[in-house]
Amino acid sequence: MRTALLSLPLVLAAMPALAQDMPNSLDMTCAAASALVQERGQVVMATGSDFQRLVSGPGYCDAEHSATPRWIRTADQSQCLVGYYCRDRMDDSR
Repeated sequence: MRTALLSLPLVLAAMPALAQDMPNSLDMTCAAASALVQERGQVVMATGSDFQRLVSGPGYCDAEHSATPRWIRTADQSQCLVGYYCRDRMDDSR
C-alpha cells in the first residue's frame, strides 16, 4: 500500500505526456492517418472532441465485436476512411 501511494505522484506526473503522444486526426492528412492505422494495426486517436480506437482490420476485434468502417475528420478531409472500429455485434442502432 505504501509503495502504491509513493508511486502515485509519478503516475500523475506522466499523464500529460501520455495525452500529448496521442495522434490527433485534425493535425494529420487523410493519407497519414490511414497509414498510421495500417502500420500499427490499432491506434487510439484524438478526433477533435473525443478519441477513438481505430483498427486496421477484423483481427483486432474480439468475438463479440465486428470491424465496421470508420470515417473521421482529418486536416485535409471532412470524411476520411482511416480504418475500422470494433462495433458490438448486438448493437443494431448504427
